[in-house]
Amino acid sequence: MSKIIKIKKGLDIPLKGVAKKKLSDSQASQFYALKPTDFHGLTPKLSVKVGAKVKAGSTLFIDKYKPLIRFCSPVSGTIEEIRRGERRRILEIVVRADEKIEYEKFDSINLKDANREELKTQMLTGGVWPFVRQRPYDVIADPATTPRDIFISGFDTAPLAASVDFIASKNVAEIQLAIDALTKLTNGKVWLGLQSGDTNSSVSKLNNVSKYNVSGRHPAGNVGVQIHHLSPINKGDLVWTVNVLDLIIIGRLFSAQVFDTSRVVAVAGDEALAPQYFNTRIGATINTFAKSKSENAETRYISGNVLTGTKVEASGFLSFYSSQVTIIPEGNKHEFLGWALPGLNKFSTSRSFFSWLTPKRKYSIDANYHGGERAFIMTGEYEKVVPIDVLPVHLLKAILVDDIDAMEQLGIYEVIPEDFALCDFVCTSKIETQEILRQGLDLMIKEMS
Repeated sequence: MSKIIKIKKGLDIPLKGVAKKKLSDSQASQFYALKPTDFHGLTPKLSVKVGAKVKAGSTLFIDKYKPLIRFCSPVSGTIEEIRRGERRRILEIVVRADEKIEYEKFDSINLKDANREELKTQMLTGGVWPFVRQRPYDVIADPATTPRDIFISGFDTAPLAASVDFIASKNVAEIQLAIDALTKLTNGKVWLGLQSGDTNSSVSKLNNVSKYNVSGRHPAGNVGVQIHHLSPINKGDLVWTVNVLDLIIIGRLFSAQVFDTSRVVAVAGDEALAPQYFNTRIGATINTFAKSKSENAETRYISGNVLTGTKVEASGFLSFYSSQVTIIPEGNKHEFLGWALPGLNKFSTSRSFFSWLTPKRKYSIDANYHGGERAFIMTGEYEKVVPIDVLPVHLLKAILVDDIDAMEQLGIYEVIPEDFALCDFVCTSKIETQEILRQGLDLMIKEMS
């Protein structure tokens, strides 16, 4: 019998605009981009120049300090532009796509007979290694290390999240191939978290993994929460994580020997014109498949979910790890006496308004802060939505004063920003908890390396 993890804390944000389970092809994107900013802690070293011809799978840049890790073009075409920011920081490598995609062809290997080093070489050469993440710190895994275990969450509880089963059902063979490869990269186990009661999904039928069931509200689907309750990370431990939908692209490398970044993306949100699923590719232009109800309306496009995603322009590009684009109202309007009105159409976690009387109702929630940052005080709000045995406020304050010993004692190795995302939502002090936690993790990387 598989282990059952019951998450009692958390919060499901009742947003309007869930994606309908309808799949369409997106409009052809003329431009695609790979963004070094999607990979935290990376120092990119360019491998191409403007005007160069590339294929899907050609190296665009490498990690300066770990040159074996390659970052490959999602399509074939011509390097149109290399966009830079302050101090010439590389922001985007833009590729003008060919009408017909040509692929770099990689060597075929026998997955059953291949050893650990051969599999690592295949994944590094084929451009899929960046999908493997490392805990602690939430950075790309170091190929020179061997993890204690590898964890995969087979479901997503984030607001308006894409249905993992809907996307994975047609790619089970590729996911299984990727899992078979991952089992050889660790001395421990490959763990797969399943939503409690979900026995008929395609993910639940995967083999060669150790399964466990999870019940509860968001962030029950976060792999970090699952790791904490199943096998916590202590100082000196190293585990890897992979998103279940990214396994599809890894599996294609082993089945077809190509870097095929085709991805099914959910478009969701109250302002989305067509909240449904689209066939596209990593790095595609957002407005080729995600459109707002009104082009004149003040809307926010988010590559990812509303809690952890990245704000992008409609003409921007899909992030490397995103399987969702969310479109919500911007909310940049002043609301006269907003705090004093009854708030009949507002959602509240503290019974300030009347949303608790209609628990099944969905709301249109915008990006307005409804106030500015104020004193950081103990309210008990964070503890209600963080189902991890840490003291969130104490940990964040230890980070703010750079107290490394306190950070270690308070559990910084166990958490990453997405685990504190709900704190941002419920915080009456308007504290950017995810940003603070990321600063703390960066300090730990600097001091412990």
